[in-house]
Amino acid sequence: MAAGKWIGGALGFMIGGPLGALAGYFIGSLFDSGIDVVNESGTQGTFESAFNNGPRYRRTSGYGGYSDEGQRNSFLFSMLVLSSYIIKADGKAMHSEMEVVRQMLRQNFGETAVSQGNDILKKLFDEQQRMGESQFKQTVHECCMQINQHMNYSQRLQLLSFLTMIAQADGSLPHVEIRALKECAQWLGMSEKEVDSLLHLEGNTLEDAYKVLGVSPNASDEEVKRAYRKLALEHHPDKVAALGEDVRKAAEKKFQEINAAKERIWKARGIS
Repeated sequence: MAAGKWIGGALGFMIGGPLGALAGYFIGSLFDSGIDVVNESGTQGTFESAFNNGPRYRRTSGYGGYSDEGQRNSFLFSMLVLSSYIIKADGKAMHSEMEVVRQMLRQNFGETAVSQGNDILKKLFDEQQRMGESQFKQTVHECCMQINQHMNYSQRLQLLSFLTMIAQADGSLPHVEIRALKECAQWLGMSEKEVDSLLHLEGNTLEDAYKVLGVSPNASDEEVKRAYRKLALEHHPDKVAALGEDVRKAAEKKFQEINAAKERIWKARGIS
């Protein structure tokens, strides 16, 4: 795999805006020693050609008119940018949190992508230190606004789901990381309740189940059913199919956990 191709090829909505600015910075800093490799036969349309010659992605029926590859690459680069904010929310980058990101890259793009993604994360940490916490937070806020404009709600939910998994990876979840997750949720045009729901997906108690559905134990059966229908529609795996089969499978696992929470509530209430 040519350097940068996993995140190049079809940049989708990352042309321009804060995400495009970050992508331009990284292509320059990561590949100064061998930048021409991205222009070899079969790698046209990667970072350099996208920024210098305009977008080369094909228009399809994908969300926003971008190709599936463009959506996929933009989604994963967005995940890295927001991951850097979540990981350093408590002031340190834990190995377990970094490993979750590496596993996602490995599943999507192979070992070369793991190395490149790791480099990008490190440079994001450097940028955070260079900018200062306040300015970097503003940049992440602006990136979220750009993502909000170009990803549908279900895709943003899946992005938030991955961020939640990363935050939980080290086995502890300090308040500062929860606050960072809820900030990202709000900037992405979602409710803080989405974070609370995702944080309880793997729980196995009835209390967890109610938090997954985002309703009170005192809610009526009709309110509970309505909450489940809304959640099932928003988190349906088909809504993120354009991002790749592996992302769809991750959404499918989350969908199964939502259904498991629903079944616990249905059983406790005697709902058929």
